[in-house]
Amino acid sequence: MSSNAAELRLTALPDFPHIVPGDDLAELVVRSLARASLELRRGDVLVFAQKIVSKAEGRCIDLSTVTPGPRALEVAQTVQKDPRLVELVLRESRRIVRMAKDVLIVEHRLGLIMANAGIDQSNVAEPGSGDRALLLPEAPDASAARLRKRLDELTGTAPGVVISDSFGRPWRMGTVGVAIGCAGIAATMDLRGQADLFGRPLRVTVVGHADEVASAASIVMGQANESHPVVLVRGLPDRSTHQSAAALIRPSEQDLFR
Repeated sequence: MSSNAAELRLTALPDFPHIVPGDDLAELVVRSLARASLELRRGDVLVFAQKIVSKAEGRCIDLSTVTPGPRALEVAQTVQKDPRLVELVLRESRRIVRMAKDVLIVEHRLGLIMANAGIDQSNVAEPGSGDRALLLPEAPDASAARLRKRLDELTGTAPGVVISDSFGRPWRMGTVGVAIGCAGIAATMDLRGQADLFGRPLRVTVVGHADEVASAASIVMGQANESHPVVLVRGLPDRSTHQSAAALIRPSEQDLFR
């Protein structure tokens, strides 16, 4: 291996339990690390699946308690979805971006453009426990900051923390992991002004760093029944800049497609 070779290591933490409201995710991470004979190091980043953060924060809603309003009933007819689910989507959203049969794209109140306001029913509840839906964390960046602080209290090391969710993308097939919350890590890396291989200054290159980390982690995290909701990322370049994931949202005045 050459001396300038780069390496990134992704480790899905083993035997992570099913999460219920009130669980201390940081403590569960420490236990899982110990089972894998791992300890946190300076520069490590932990990527958490959004689902377990939402579950721990009690963001699961019993649809039997939801009464759809007139707007939800109207939209449900177009998109052919459960009106109760549509009601939750509207409550979590600023506006509807696009809708058609089986499709409801909205601007979430956090500024994220996403399907169904990120509300999910897969891997949410055991069979027979009723119709339930899981909302995004109330404030994902704050959730990430709390996790980082708690991990520091338990281990003496404050890792970077990314909360990842699966997003579809315009003009591209398939979903990828993106960062909806982060702490202790640069959400973006502004390379403008740096030189390329031939000395030409970069003029427009801003890297979605936290999104890249989330996407890489999602490969080992899985999307179905893998039960690997936390991934340890080791080997990222040390970055002193810390940003929230809100920095990844393009301002509306810069968005040519709104």
